[in-house]
Amino acid sequence: MADAVTSEAASGAAAAKPSLEITSSRQFPEWLAERRASIAFTTYQAGKVFLIGLREDRRLSVFERTFERSMGLCAHGRTLWLASLYQLWRFDDTLDGQVTNEGYDALYVPRLAYTTGDLDVHDVCVAADGRPVLVNTLFGCLARPSETHSFQPLWRPPFVSRLAAEDRCHLNGLAMADGKPAYVTAAAESDIADAWRDRRRDGGVIVRVADGAVVATGLSMPHSPRVWRGRLWVLNSGAGELGHVDQETRRFTAVAFCPGYLRGLDFIDEFAVVGCSKQRENRTFSGLTLDERLARENAGPRCAIYVVDMRTGDVVHWLRIEGVIRELYDVAMLHGVRRPSMLGFKTDEIRRVISIGPEAAPGA
Repeated sequence: MADAVTSEAASGAAAAKPSLEITSSRQFPEWLAERRASIAFTTYQAGKVFLIGLREDRRLSVFERTFERSMGLCAHGRTLWLASLYQLWRFDDTLDGQVTNEGYDALYVPRLAYTTGDLDVHDVCVAADGRPVLVNTLFGCLARPSETHSFQPLWRPPFVSRLAAEDRCHLNGLAMADGKPAYVTAAAESDIADAWRDRRRDGGVIVRVADGAVVATGLSMPHSPRVWRGRLWVLNSGAGELGHVDQETRRFTAVAFCPGYLRGLDFIDEFAVVGCSKQRENRTFSGLTLDERLARENAGPRCAIYVVDMRTGDVVHWLRIEGVIRELYDVAMLHGVRRPSMLGFKTDEIRRVISIGPEAAPGA
């Protein structure tokens, strides 16, 4: 097991008596180093974005920033998109691979924000034209941010009859293919306010955006659909399962079990990187198949990130988060970044980080 570490953005008081501890499997740092990659993840419960990389001595680097209700996270080249309580943020890396004297090779600076209002935005993706696409969970639709409105509707499932701020089906996940929205996940095919909660155990579906066809049924609160190497992957969250879908048979095949409620999925090479949360002690997370599986396995739920070898289904590495953080939402691999950092709004740093774009001709 690697040494426990605390966040590098923590206050002195927190560092003296940490209420958060992050530990990893023994080979996890080496796995990051071999792929020259780092990991970002969000927790809306604590309102944080965490960036996990490596120091020069190959010990874990843990960097965090505060953004209220941090949810969907998308890495697109050297840009990060983040959904928060009532805004969508774009962060751009100003270092572009250059290494600072502190050892960071990426500094994500907030450059643009759309004020959306509280739409309960879940997944965020980037289309081929570079523009973000949001899963607007409150209204049960896909949307774009707007310069003049809270959002611009793009698409809704055929079983949702109209746009209404009622969270009718709990639309939550979005998979892109060829730069376009391809598949979404919903907790149920429901068209009544908050009715999805009645079908948490087995009402989950995956819907194809192109024609509105349901390509998988019987899932338990599915999240984080992703297309990777031509295959549709998804988290069967209420059962703690990572798996893929055969669209012809509409059958879900589980590849790996992780001990918790799953949200957040990304890939690198032959590995899936999965976010795992402890269940909340309320009706939304009670009575799921996950409870029975954990009891059968004589295991407790964990808050962690798991690295799964998709060829075997084995969990080969893990990053465990203990203390005040119990729930994660999204996970993103930062390719080509060894040790990332990010600017927030709680310190004076943001006043002093200035970059100059290419000079434009007068009148351009």
